Amino acid sequence: MTANVAAELRAARMLWYREMLHFVRGGAASLVSLVQPVLFLFVLGIGLSRMFAGTGGGRSSDYLMFLFPGVLVMAAQPPAISVGASIVWDRQSGFLREMLVSPVRRDTLLTGKCLGGATVATCQGVIVLAGAGLIHMPYRLGLFTLLAAELALAGLAMTVLGALVAVTITRPRTFTTVLSVLMAPMIFLSGLMFPISAMPGWMSWAALADPLTYAVDAMRQTITWWTHPSSTLFVPVTWGGWRPPPLVELAVVGAFTLVSLSVAARRFSRTG
Repeated sequence: MTANVAAELRAARMLWYREMLHFVRGGAASLVSLVQPVLFLFVLGIGLSRMFAGTGGGRSSDYLMFLFPGVLVMAAQPPAISVGASIVWDRQSGFLREMLVSPVRRDTLLTGKCLGGATVATCQGVIVLAGAGLIHMPYRLGLFTLLAAELALAGLAMTVLGALVAVTITRPRTFTTVLSVLMAPMIFLSGLMFPISAMPGWMSWAALADPLTYAVDAMRQTITWWTHPSSTLFVPVTWGGWRPPPLVELAVVGAFTLVSLSVAARRFSRTG
């Protein structure tokens, strides 16, 4: 039994290591994928923050800090969903078939790939997190540790979602289309640019069904606890008037991740 567990862990570690090698060797591509979130923060964000400050809503830096958690999620998105793309392309190239004939549980293979993708997504998000001082966010170890941990969970959730789509849809072009249609609304409904309380009723209900909403809000509450911004933008998510604490919100994201991973593993185990 111990030997079997060791073999499973070794297989998962090798797939995790493969994803990390892709990240290190594709350094230029990783940096290019950071252009969009950085531009979003420092071009659109600065423009909107000055407009926001001009209306008397608070300091312009408050809006940038409000926007920052969503930008971290945007930075983690490309490497997270690339795991799903790699599953599709591995199927096309025949490499997936070679993995499946190994004497290892198929859910172990999928878990190893998802953990690798989540680690890469977290590393890429941490690169953006390191520039927090540019928006006047204080460099505090506790704040950055909590944000990195919350970002890791969000990255894992997006990775598992990409893997679930990949094991459901086999054609690369269809996979890309479906995942784009799923991820774009999830990102923008998460309260990236404005609080959930400012959304119309139908949109706020859709936002509450979005697991990324709770990841972004948990990070935003963490920032609020450490920096105490003066802006009224930092209104947390509410459930019928009750404000769930960050741990409850992270539990929602974790539950979504576990359920999605379970469904994806079951479908992956049927892959021929």
